[in-house]
Amino acid sequence: MNKLLKFIKIIFFILVNLYPFNILADEKLKIGLLVPITGDNKELGKQIIKSVRIALEDINTEKLEIHLKDTNSNPDKTIKSAFELKEIGVKIVIGPIFYESLAYLDKIEDIIFLSLTNMTLDIPKNVISSGINATSQLNTIRKFIELNEINKTIFLTPRLNYEFEIRKAIKNSKIKISKHHIYDTEPTKLTAQIEKITNYKRRKQNLGDEIRRVEKSNLPDKDKQLERLKKRYTIGKVNFDSIIISDFDESLKSVITSLLYTDVSPKKKYFITLNQWFDKSLTNEKSIQPIYFPSINQKNLEVFQDKFYKQFNEIPNHLALLSYDLVGLIHYLSLNNDFSNINSLFKTKNSFKGKIGIFDIQNNNIFHRLNFYQVDDGKFKEIF
Repeated sequence: MNKLLKFIKIIFFILVNLYPFNILADEKLKIGLLVPITGDNKELGKQIIKSVRIALEDINTEKLEIHLKDTNSNPDKTIKSAFELKEIGVKIVIGPIFYESLAYLDKIEDIIFLSLTNMTLDIPKNVISSGINATSQLNTIRKFIELNEINKTIFLTPRLNYEFEIRKAIKNSKIKISKHHIYDTEPTKLTAQIEKITNYKRRKQNLGDEIRRVEKSNLPDKDKQLERLKKRYTIGKVNFDSIIISDFDESLKSVITSLLYTDVSPKKKYFITLNQWFDKSLTNEKSIQPIYFPSINQKNLEVFQDKFYKQFNEIPNHLALLSYDLVGLIHYLSLNNDFSNINSLFKTKNSFKGKIGIFDIQNNNIFHRLNFYQVDDGKFKEIF
């Protein structure tokens, strides 16, 4: 009888102590996915859903469970969907995509939102910006400047809604710049501002003065000097060695065109800009080359695009690759951390290697270690 009681106690001990672990072992990690399924941005939302599907196939685990909710790119719809995710026990969410959708998310406790935005100013405490933010980009640009021993750099930023984001990134990255100019995007105002920044009128006047001096001189090679001078546009140096232009698309090209007009050439000064996502139109504009920019790894992006195209017959937006990596990041963290204390999950220093590159995580921030590229001779060339 005593042996039987002893055996029962042993079995009871095993059941009490091991059964909870079996539950945990079989429990799935619920991941929320907050993207626009309806509205103007629904096609982007569909691409992100497809990207998450590819990530789950590649990870090949049954431990992750995706719960999809619509944002309609609207903050009211976003908060409603977020509360629905909380009700079913979701602790971590990929999304929302857009900065405007973050407005009310601070009302939800015990959930971390990995937003795809690259904006970092005035976001709720439970939101982590996962996009390629300006600080990550300027960290990479700073490395290029230091490697090339560039002494004097000026910064140009358009008077748009991300001006203060750039100011914050300049401070965080500790990049050394001699002056930060804010410019108007309206063409006439822009040209006037670039003329002032490059001291164009003074340099143009210097040329006129030198031509008149030579014309009045008795120099033996007077004709040759005049011929050479009349081929020039200005005389005199500009007060910088490199210029960082935080602009994109046609607006970026307008700034560079204005610089060319003021006789500042990318062949003599370093023209650096922010992440251009391998905009192929830049390779067609030979006059603006070479131009430099930080970016995610081009080869990894192309491999992902090929895979996405073969599976869905469409070219993915770059945010699709980011969402792919975020699934991998969450899976990686789930293997090494306790998700019961979600608020501390992204405070500990950690790193994760994804397709985009390396994610550095600390103090509820995500920064990306980026590559650096040059557009020259109609091609993208990796610098480092």
